[in-house]
This record gives sequence, structure tokens and C-alpha cells, in this order.
Amino acid sequence: MKSKSLFSKSFLLKNADIYIIIFFCCVPLFLSFPYRVNIFLSWEGAYRLYLGEIPYKDFGLPMGFTYWVVPAIFFKIFGPYLITLVKAQVFLNLIAGFSFRSILKKLNVADGIRISVIIIFCLSYIMINFWPWYNNSVIIYEIVGLNFLFGFLVNEKRKYINLVLSCFFLFLSFFTKQDGGFLAFAIASALVLYHSFVTKKWKDFFLFFGIYILIAFIIIFPFTKYSFGYWFNHGQPPHTARFSMQDMLNELFGASQWIKFYLLLIAIIVVFKVRNNKRFFYNKMEMLFLLLTLGILAEALIFGITSYTPPDNNIFYHSFALAYIITGFAGMTAIDFNRYRYFFGLAFLILFWWSGNYWQYLNRITARFFPAQATVAVANDTAKENVINQHTYMLNLDTAHYEDESTWRTIDSFKSFKKMYLPPSTIAGIQRLEKIPELKEKNAHVLNMTELTPLDYEFGYKLETGENYPLWDHLGVCMFNKQCTDFCNKIHNKQYDVVLYENIPSLNNFYPFRIRDSLQTNYHIIDSFFAPRRPTNGMIEVYVK
Repeated sequence: MKSKSLFSKSFLLKNADIYIIIFFCCVPLFLSFPYRVNIFLSWEGAYRLYLGEIPYKDFGLPMGFTYWVVPAIFFKIFGPYLITLVKAQVFLNLIAGFSFRSILKKLNVADGIRISVIIIFCLSYIMINFWPWYNNSVIIYEIVGLNFLFGFLVNEKRKYINLVLSCFFLFLSFFTKQDGGFLAFAIASALVLYHSFVTKKWKDFFLFFGIYILIAFIIIFPFTKYSFGYWFNHGQPPHTARFSMQDMLNELFGASQWIKFYLLLIAIIVVFKVRNNKRFFYNKMEMLFLLLTLGILAEALIFGITSYTPPDNNIFYHSFALAYIITGFAGMTAIDFNRYRYFFGLAFLILFWWSGNYWQYLNRITARFFPAQATVAVANDTAKENVINQHTYMLNLDTAHYEDESTWRTIDSFKSFKKMYLPPSTIAGIQRLEKIPELKEKNAHVLNMTELTPLDYEFGYKLETGENYPLWDHLGVCMFNKQCTDFCNKIHNKQYDVVLYENIPSLNNFYPFRIRDSLQTNYHIIDSFFAPRRPTNGMIEVYVK
């Protein structure tokens, strides 16, 4: 009987997920983007490394610095521009996609299921992460580390080379961000512990810990001669933990519906497998797959609490969970997802399920054929008072002003902002800054406490450095009371020629309010304009002596 397997003979179809990964990763290279909230931090850290500054010596930060290494390398290649950050993320997304694919192959996931899950991974994770961010990079390094770890656990070839590489990338994950990196290490430890228990090779367990600690020492030791303690805010109270058991219980029982749903399905699959195989817990490949999936779900639950913004930081768990669930479902039902009708049916349902992530682009096309009716309701508008639908049943009483993204445009005269959309008022404000005499001075001493950090490059002023100089200015996160007092003293002594300060009243000391109070006492405000953010509005204020 002729095989109906879609992947039995065709190399192109068997490896379709390679092309899917490349396609989704490379799409951002051909687009322009609105200026994104918080992208200033990605640029600032990469720019300082690009200039040759040394972390913990020239600037302090409450985490490791590996998040900025790849963007800094790309700055060296393509220039210190915002669009370069997108190129760096394309590279990181490619690494993440291929590493995840490699994990699935090492776990012997069927081709049809693997390709379907890669589609989920691209739609749910890669597609929304076209900007670099540490909450994303920590997971990418984790996936790379876990991929090499599975090379150690399931293959004898280059076994210990894979172990060293795994420990290296798992530590990079920790040195990118403590919470996700520690959880990655915990998952890896559980996998190695089970492997050692089943194979009785306990030396592998101790070797894993030893290599991890050695790599950590090699990377950290050169920086201990500087203020490395800034990483954990050493000696600067108050320092509060983001994790709380009450928050954990609220998240577990009051939210996390998808995680709990996946756990329910996994429990059903495991019960089925145990009933059919009494030695299920001694089946190495089965248990490694299960432990990985449960570990990722536990990490996603905790990560959603410790890294709470943006709210979809932990969305990576969908792909891991569904890889296990679909594989288990195929085993229970004897459905061969390598056969074309089952594969295409599964792929279609996945595309339909995750349509929200690409519908925003297709909607621009369908809107031409099905134009919307009135979509905005305004108080005292008699012409539209009887138009009631899902768009108009509530009145817009928001008096705060911001410029809709449809009015944003590029400012390509500034290289670092090329292909970036900014509000017209922000562009006008930047153009007015060009005319300020104090900024034209060769040795101007400037404090840029705004989201427009690329102005550092555009205006060419020298960046302030120091082991206690915070990389960014969120009080209680990267800046602490000691640094805040230092800034206030410098402002009081009028050490800066120009100060750019972003006032965001609705965010708790995102830029310390105490510094603004000091500016209003000791400096003169000569201009203000809207910051490139919505809907959390901010005003950029320009101060001179």
C-alpha cells in the first residue's frame, strides 16, 4: 500500500519548519516601526558597550549585562541605530527558533507535529518579539541552553561538549535576568537529576553543577574589582523581592487559565500512558519530555509574577506544552499527523487559533471591503447620539491628549531614528532641541533622563560614567536612593548645562519625581513636548541653568 505520509520522501516538506522560522524571523527587516515604550533601555545599554564602556565600572545595573552583548555587536556592524536593534532581534529569533526545533527533534517529535508546533512558536512568540528585551532574551538563552542539554542527555556524540555549551548558555540566561535564568537552571537541574537517577551516572549530575559554577566564576570574577554588588543592589536598602506567595496563589487560582488547562490535558495523557506502561516513569525519553513541559509551565507561572510587564512575557509556554499534548494525543488516538490530511487539518486549526497575532495586518485589507461604521462615541454629539454598537456604547471622557499612531511619521534626518515612527510633536521637539545653544557646545554636560536615548548619539555629547551611575532611571529598579540623591546634588550644584527630563505622572517614579522637584527649583524650563508613548502619556521637559 502506498504511504500517505507527507514527509516520507520529500526533504523540502520534511524540513518545512526551517523555512517557516526564517520567514517569520526576517519579516521585520522589511518594515518600519512606531517608537516602542522602553526600547530606550535596549539602545542605551548597547550603545555604552559599543563605546567600550565597562559594566559595573562605567555604569551600574541590577542584573547581568549579557542581554546587551548581541545588540552591541550589531551596533559595531550596522551602526548605533534603533533599526539595528531589530536586526539583532532577527538574529536572536533565528537562534531561538532553530534551538526549539532541535529540542523537538531530539525528543523524536513526529515531523508533522514538530512543524505544527513550530508554527505555534512563530505565531505566539517570534512574531510579537521583533524588538530585543531582556524578558525575551533570558528565554532565548534558556532555550539554547536546554537544546545543548538535551544533546548531552540523549546523545553520546560530543556529550560533554554539549554539557559545557549548555552550562554556558544557561548561565548567560541567568546573567541576563535573575528570575528567568534561575528557573532555567532549576529546569535543567531537574532534567540532569532524573537522567543521573535512571542511568546511575551520578557523576553527570555533579559535573553539571561544577561546570556551571566554573563558567559563572570565569565570567563574573573580572568584574568583582568594580562595583559588581550593584547587581543585587548590595548595601542599598530598601531592596524588596518581586516574588510573593500571595501573588503566586492569586496567579495560580485566580488566573493562568491556559496553564491550568494544559496541566489538565497533560494529567489525562500521563494517566493513559501509566495505565498502558507500568514502567512509564523509567522511560527516559518519555520522562525527559514530561519534566521539560512541566518545568516550562511552572516557570511561566512564576515568570508572569516576577516579570509582570508586558503581560505576555511568559507566552513561550504554549509551544512547549502543545508539543507534549499533541504528541500524547496522537499516541492515544493513533492519529498519524505525518499524513497530509491530518497535518493540514492541524495546521489550519493552529492558524485559526492564533489568528489574533496576524489579523491586525489582514484587517487592513478586509477593512477596504467591509468598512466600519461609526466607531467613536463622544458626549453631546447629537449627530451620532443614536448610533449604538459595540464601539459606541461607552462614551470617551478621556481628556488626556496624545497623538494617534496614524499621525506618526519618520524622522530620517536623524540616523539613529531611521525607519522609526514618532509623534509629530515629538519630532518638532527634537528639531527645536537642535537649536539650543547649550547643546551645540563641544563639551556640553547633558543629563538625558528621557526615553529618547538615541539623542546621545545624534547630539554627540559625552555620556556621564561612574560605578554608581545607573544605566536607566527607574527608582527602586535600577536607580536607588543613593543615586537619586547624587543626581539631586549635582542639579543643586548646577553641574549640567542641559537636562532633559521625562515627566510621567502615572508611572511610579519611572523617572524619579524628586529629581524633577530639584530641577524646578534650580533650573529654568525652556521647552516641553510629548514623549513617544501611548496610552501612558509623558512630557519631555527641557531645562537649562
